[in-house]
Amino acid sequence: MGKTTGFLEFERKVEGYEPVEQRVKNYKEFTTPLKENDLKNQGARCMDCGIPFCHSGCPLGNLIPDFNDAVYRGKWEKAAAILHSTNNFPEFTGRLCPAPCEEACVLGINEDPVTIENIEKNIVETAFKKGWVVAQPPAERTGKKVAVVGSGPSGLAAAQQLNRAGHLVTVFERDEKPGGLLRYGIPDFKMEKHIIDRRLEVLKEEGIEFKCGAHVGVDIKADELKNDFDAIVLCGGATVRRNLPIEGADLNGVVQAMDFLPQNNRRVDGVKKFDKEILATGKDVVVIGGGDTGSDCIGTSIRHGAISVSNFEIMPMSTTSRPKDQPWPFWPMRLRTSTSHKEGADRFFSISTKKFIGDKNGNLKGLITAEVEWIKEPGKRPTLKEVEGTEKEWKCELALLAMGFTGSEMTIAEQLGLEADARTNIKATEDNYKTNVPGVFAAGDQRRGQSLIVWAISEGRQAAHHIDSYLMGSSNLPLKGPGDLPRV
Repeated sequence: MGKTTGFLEFERKVEGYEPVEQRVKNYKEFTTPLKENDLKNQGARCMDCGIPFCHSGCPLGNLIPDFNDAVYRGKWEKAAAILHSTNNFPEFTGRLCPAPCEEACVLGINEDPVTIENIEKNIVETAFKKGWVVAQPPAERTGKKVAVVGSGPSGLAAAQQLNRAGHLVTVFERDEKPGGLLRYGIPDFKMEKHIIDRRLEVLKEEGIEFKCGAHVGVDIKADELKNDFDAIVLCGGATVRRNLPIEGADLNGVVQAMDFLPQNNRRVDGVKKFDKEILATGKDVVVIGGGDTGSDCIGTSIRHGAISVSNFEIMPMSTTSRPKDQPWPFWPMRLRTSTSHKEGADRFFSISTKKFIGDKNGNLKGLITAEVEWIKEPGKRPTLKEVEGTEKEWKCELALLAMGFTGSEMTIAEQLGLEADARTNIKATEDNYKTNVPGVFAAGDQRRGQSLIVWAISEGRQAAHHIDSYLMGSSNLPLKGPGDLPRV
C-alpha cells in the first residue's frame, strides 16, 4: 500500500497559502495547490500498516489507504471512484473537515501523519477538472416520494442516496439557495460557493428537486408533508445559538456569530442591502469563543477592516502536542491555530466576559473581563473560579458571540408530535434513525447535535439506508463504507 519505504523517504508536505497581506483583500480561497509529483509522494507515505486506524477516525469509513495508493501510482480516476464510493461530497470535507482520520493515522504515532485531507481534496478537484463527476440518475423509479427537510451536508447526502435507490426526492430549504451552513455560515475564503453550485447541478441532473424559500413548519405545515410524501427525513442544522446572559447583552454591537457570518456570505454573493448592516470596519472587535466559528469571525472581521481583533476563550490554552489523557488514535484536544488566527488576531485564554458596557445611545463601547481557573477534583466535573483582582476593561464596538449551539428549531417537530431528547434534539437512534412517528426520520445536527460536516454526511447516508428499507422492505444502500450497488 503506497511505497514500502515512502514514509521514510518523504516528509509531510501540505499546500501553501497566499501571503496574508494579499489574501485579506478579498473573500476568495487562498491555498496554492501542490504539484502532482508532490501529491504522489504524499500518497506514497501511506504505510502498509496492517490495520488502517485512519478508518476508525473517519465517520464515513473512507477507504483511505486505497485512494492514497491510487494517487501514488498516478491512477487518479480510480482514486476518484474509490473516494466517491463512501463520500458523496469530498470537495466539502477536503476543505472543511478537521481530519480526525489524520489524528488516527498510524504514522502519526511518532511522525507527521499522511496528508489525507489534502489528498482527498486534490482527488475530487482532479475528477471535476477531468469531467469524471457526472450525473448518474437511477435506471428505474420506485414511485415512492421522500421529503428531505434541510439542504446542508446531511440533507444533501440523504437526498442523493435515496435518489440513487430510485425514489422521488424533494429537498426543502428555508433559505434562498441550497447548502445550509455550507453556504450561509462557512466563509467564502474557506470555500467559495461555486463549489456547492457545481455539485448541486449534478444532483439536479440526477432528478432531485429543490424547493428553496420554503420554511417547513411555517410556510409548509407538517400535515402537507405527511399527505404528499411516503417518508420524511429531518436534516435541519443546530441553529439555536448559545447566549451570554450578562449585563449589557442587549446592547447594539453585541451580535451572534451566526447573524454576522451569513450576512457576509450574502454580501459576497451580491446582496446590497440589509435591514441592519453588521460590519467590523473601523471597530475594535472581540470574538467570544475559540472554536471554528470564532475563527471564521476573526477572518471575516479582518477582511472588513477591523482596527483590532481579540479572541476570548474561557478554557485554558491547550498544548500543541497530544495530551497524555487523550492517547492515539483518539481525537486530541490540542491547540489549533487556523489561518484566520495568523492574519492578525490576539488570542486570550482562561478569560471570562463579565459585563458589556454601553454609551448613552445604547451602543457597545467596551466590556469587562476577569481571568478564570478551572478547579479539578477526582471524580467530579471541573468547576470554574474567578481569579481575584484580574478584572480588566477592554475597548470594543463589536462583540461576536461564537459559543456554539444548544439545539435545533423544533417547529416542524412539534407539529409532527416528535419526541425530543434532553438536549432538545429530535429523538432517534443510530439503529434506524426513526422518530416516534412512523415514516418520519431524523439525521445530522437535528438528531445528534452540533457536529462536523463529515458526521453530517455519514448520518445522511445511513438514514437513507433505513428509509429505503422502510419503503421497500430491504435496501442495498450502504450503512458505512462502499457497500453494494443501489437497487435500480
